Amino acid sequence: MKSILFLALFLAQFCHAQVSIGHTTLTFNDPTRSGGVGSGGGPGRQIQTEIYYPATSAGTSTPVASGEFPIIVFGHGFAMTWDAYSNIWEHYVPRGYIMAFVRTESSLFPSPSHGDFGLDLKLVAQKMLELQTTNALFQNHIYPKVGIMGHSMGGGASFLAADNNTSIHALIGLAPAETNPSAIAVAPNVQVPSIVFSGSSDGVTPPSQHHIPMYDGVTSTCKSFVSIIGGAHCYFANTNFNCDFGESTSSTGISISRAQQQNTVYSILDPWLDYNLKDICAAYEASQLYLASTPGTNTQTTCPSIPVVDITQNGNLLQTSTPGSSYQWFLDGQLIPGAFADFYELGPNATGVYTVQVSFPFGCAVSPNLNIVGLENIFSDLITISPNPCKEFLTITTKSTEVMKATILNIQGQKIKSFDLPNSTNVIKLTDLSPGVYWVQVELFNHLFRQKCIIE
Repeated sequence: MKSILFLALFLAQFCHAQVSIGHTTLTFNDPTRSGGVGSGGGPGRQIQTEIYYPATSAGTSTPVASGEFPIIVFGHGFAMTWDAYSNIWEHYVPRGYIMAFVRTESSLFPSPSHGDFGLDLKLVAQKMLELQTTNALFQNHIYPKVGIMGHSMGGGASFLAADNNTSIHALIGLAPAETNPSAIAVAPNVQVPSIVFSGSSDGVTPPSQHHIPMYDGVTSTCKSFVSIIGGAHCYFANTNFNCDFGESTSSTGISISRAQQQNTVYSILDPWLDYNLKDICAAYEASQLYLASTPGTNTQTTCPSIPVVDITQNGNLLQTSTPGSSYQWFLDGQLIPGAFADFYELGPNATGVYTVQVSFPFGCAVSPNLNIVGLENIFSDLITISPNPCKEFLTITTKSTEVMKATILNIQGQKIKSFDLPNSTNVIKLTDLSPGVYWVQVELFNHLFRQKCIIE
């Protein structure tokens, strides 16, 4: 299993590497505050943001590549600027993410406002999602999920941005630093999937005083802490004078290289992001594997177990009994449009490999493959349901001598009414049902047959 997952991730990285990186600068504004960096965003606080995205060709404002991409909003460290993190965007943009680097609060004097920085990250996350309909360059290219990632001061500010913020979908802290107001204090209000990376030799923000209290406080149902053995504070970014100078006076025992530390982060974070921001359910297993087995790390993970999703065939129906908040059926790995109930009606000549994806409040999982080869519809010569569409009455005729049962269900599969079919021709009164789309389900020989019925 490990070798299969490693091969799948290698192939995914190879394919992603073919994407070019585009860049543009946007300035957003918060009319309720003042200050910031940039101009042109409107009245109030200006929040200049450098955006890197999958593009058809490298360059400034080049067209976005085909597809929709989730967003990662990034907060920089103290006395650092966005360009110290080219390693981050050069890795994740080709993997299919849009990255937005907020430029505010980067000065040494005056000292940065952590509270404003957190609010900036929160606002940019909201504004980036709105680009799906408000910006010509990004229109129809935004996948509706956004995560907030930050390093050092930006990591702590990310906690401030995630405070009671259910509109974001993930939080990633890289050596997050305690802030004023306190990131540790608001950590219990963080309820989205969260992961904190920590260098064990970090003397700038010692883990016991910064990273660990934040992680411990998070109340998300799924959170992970990754301690990189011999890792540094500044190695999450590229070489940077201000950060590296501070580390040279405080950190001891650093025993790995910058490249080793970054590669460790990528190996764990890649599948974690694919699962939490791209909804790639198969990435969950890879994510848990890398968290548990990446060399040179000590990890903690608190996540609910994913239910095993079952899939069965019953007559012309595929069904799952796994309870979930939503469902999506697939044929040969391709999404089946409109197939989002806990069952799927097969056609008389159905052939192929079927799966169902079940979503839960904390994630999603996919069923094993079910191979259907030339389905023989045993009902086609025995049951007729007409007319369709219908108005006041529905007629169900049968050639079977067995007494059958019929059920009317709404489009979500909930039972509305049921009755026996004692005769060869049975007329069902529908005047008590509102116009709409329903399912007519007939039970025969311990099998189920369902057909859509439109009531006008």
